[in-house]
Amino acid sequence: MDRHSAAPDTGALPGPNARKWIEFHAEHAAPSEYSHEFVWDVTAEADGPFVTDVDGNVLLDFTCHIGAAPLGYNNEKILSRLREFDLVEPMKIAGQDMYFGAGADPETAAFPGSSHLMERLVEVSDHYGMDTVFLSNSGAEAVENATKIAHDHRPAAKYAFAFEGSFHGRTLGTLSLTNSKEVYTRHYPEIAGVRTLPFCDCADADTCECGFARGGGSLFRDTFAPEGGHVNPEEVAFVILEPIQGVGGYRFPNREFAAEVGDVCAAYDIPLIVDEIQSGVGRTGEMWAADHYPMEPDVIASAKGLRVGATISRAEIFPSEKNRLGSTFGGGDLLASMQGALTLEAIEEHDLLDNATERGRQATELLRDGAPDGVVDVRGLGLMLAVEFDTPERRDAVVEAALARGLLTLGCGKKTVRLLPPLDATEREIEMGVGILREAMAAVAATPAT
Repeated sequence: MDRHSAAPDTGALPGPNARKWIEFHAEHAAPSEYSHEFVWDVTAEADGPFVTDVDGNVLLDFTCHIGAAPLGYNNEKILSRLREFDLVEPMKIAGQDMYFGAGADPETAAFPGSSHLMERLVEVSDHYGMDTVFLSNSGAEAVENATKIAHDHRPAAKYAFAFEGSFHGRTLGTLSLTNSKEVYTRHYPEIAGVRTLPFCDCADADTCECGFARGGGSLFRDTFAPEGGHVNPEEVAFVILEPIQGVGGYRFPNREFAAEVGDVCAAYDIPLIVDEIQSGVGRTGEMWAADHYPMEPDVIASAKGLRVGATISRAEIFPSEKNRLGSTFGGGDLLASMQGALTLEAIEEHDLLDNATERGRQATELLRDGAPDGVVDVRGLGLMLAVEFDTPERRDAVVEAALARGLLTLGCGKKTVRLLPPLDATEREIEMGVGILREAMAAVAATPAT
């Protein structure tokens, strides 16, 4: 496949082969969420945002597996290095029982491993004074470990604060912090002490409708006031925030709100955890979405684009040797660690932060230009893009219409479509993808309501 000339080419979706694979998968798979009945043929051609399914359909993927494949499919910026590596068995080791290396010296190693990945994560988080990393298997684990070290750092604390609309994972612990959809949290017991506050994405804090600013005061700041507040700041283990809410609807915080969260946490020495699972690793045109806002996080939870989970902080916040963290495969996935390290290398070597910024600007301009009826808002930072519609039904119809035309997108929030093109997306690919989405929006707008 030639990425420079490839284009979507689809018939019926899902095709007959895809239906066979889906039925085969469903025989033993526990119920779960699948956004599309799309089956990637891993033996077929794919390059960047272009991917082929088991029926030979070529699609333009603007989901990047919810950001977990930040450079798309078979990207030579990473694949060319991986080809040089001979696979070994086991590819995963018990990461706290032994170390792995590649040759005599880490400085001259032919391939990066988990130690190199941690070194690079510290380098891209150095402006926050972070110097220590714990690797794990997933974003939920990264968040769990972030909350765990915060509690250890403030052992007398009994409260924690999250925000309305948040999504921090589906493990039992992270569900106590998740507020985006009741379907994720119903029937499950909650960790005691977790409180929820409004997430302010209002355009103007002075006229905000979410409750953040009220009568000259601030709901967030007043909650922690030592005198007259609802909670003694000394009893707060952490505040956890998505710098940009993902599953909750690609909601971008009001800057005054973001600044106040950062200021209050700093004033009372409350650890501020930023959940960068979806927004981090260059997605917004900065390495971390928090870099766009006036806040200083104490802990970063990352995953997806790294291929592993990572909890990043300062040494004094991590537990002592006696209470150290542990996980069977923590830091022990050779291939995933290599992919994560090579992704960070590619972002720097190929100026992909700048590319994400420029291509994101191109996409938002094209989407805003003559947007059809039913589009409420177009917003984004870098290549973390959203189109909000007036109804959930219109949003769902647009996702289906785009798929029929060969473009993979995802819903989020109640009525928003999210777009996550590869970080190295080209001007041609953005123009093509947005063009397909505009066609889908126009077709839905022209369809009489039933």
